[in-house]
Amino acid sequence: MRLTVFASGSTGNCALVRGGGRAILLDAGISARRMGDALAAAGVAPAGLDGVFITHEHADHVSGLPVFLKRYPLPVYAPGTVAGALRRSLPGVGPYIRDIEPEQPVSLGCMTVTAFPTCHDTAQSVGYRIEADGAALVTATDTGCVTPLMLRYFTGADAALIEANHDEAMLRAGPYPAYLKRRILSDRGHLSNAECTWLAAVLAHQGTGRIVLGHISKNNNVPSLARRTVVRGLEGTRTELYVAPELGRLEVEVTACSG
Repeated sequence: MRLTVFASGSTGNCALVRGGGRAILLDAGISARRMGDALAAAGVAPAGLDGVFITHEHADHVSGLPVFLKRYPLPVYAPGTVAGALRRSLPGVGPYIRDIEPEQPVSLGCMTVTAFPTCHDTAQSVGYRIEADGAALVTATDTGCVTPLMLRYFTGADAALIEANHDEAMLRAGPYPAYLKRRILSDRGHLSNAECTWLAAVLAHQGTGRIVLGHISKNNNVPSLARRTVVRGLEGTRTELYVAPELGRLEVEVTACSG
């Protein structure tokens, strides 16, 4: 299985996952043109995708959907409340939406995709566990805390995409208004570098072989700082650490032997 991150951050989120002879997008928060160009660079025809899986309805995760679906009519999978929000807010996408239930696996040939609840300031948000080729990838960004249920879905993951959104000191000293700082710091906001370090350490000691840091804030963090912070939590492990760029491309192999 292979994870290719096209964008990760507050300006847009989109990733490609390939495995078991299938290919899906996770979120579609960049322009249709950028998605098309990124897929072409990855050697994937947009029309050959098996679907788009949405985590939640914030614009940085869905803004490219309407135009992309006009060009390439693909199924869009989303949990019920998110699916309803997409139908209301994005003209023309309704016919493509497929409601899914958290914790109920969706089978796409030899790939299985299972949504699980995360903690964000929307009525509903999810991460995904994707299994194919004997390996497991888990993605969970846009969450203000890590619940026992989330940890259960991370168990046995060969690779994980998690968020190191902000450095708490930078956020508190920064220019954001108080209400926005409170939102980001809350259990329904985003994970800090320190919280991400704790999660990364747990995953590494469980055997996760590759961890990707994503959704790094442009205003309240620095990729090198996020990496340095998390690396300290991985001391003594063999886990490989990657940082997904806000713009650009990161490709990571996900294999059962990665741990």
